[in-house]
Amino acid sequence: MKIVINLDVMLAKRKMRSNELAKKIGITTANLSILKTGKAKAIRFSTLEKICETLDCQPGDIMKIEKNMK
Repeated sequence: MKIVINLDVMLAKRKMRSNELAKKIGITTANLSILKTGKAKAIRFSTLEKICETLDCQPGDIMKIEKNMK
């Protein structure tokens, strides 16, 4: 199983750019990029909460579990 990050989808729905979100939630654009590409090993709940608050969404709107297909 793999966690997939769909942050780009929510950003597009909210017509917001990555650098704008990064500034609003107080992280660097580089760290947001790592999160968006799924390369992050972890995310703080406080960061997730800020993302969801800013984008007016739920954690499940930006993350999902994908089963490995064999």
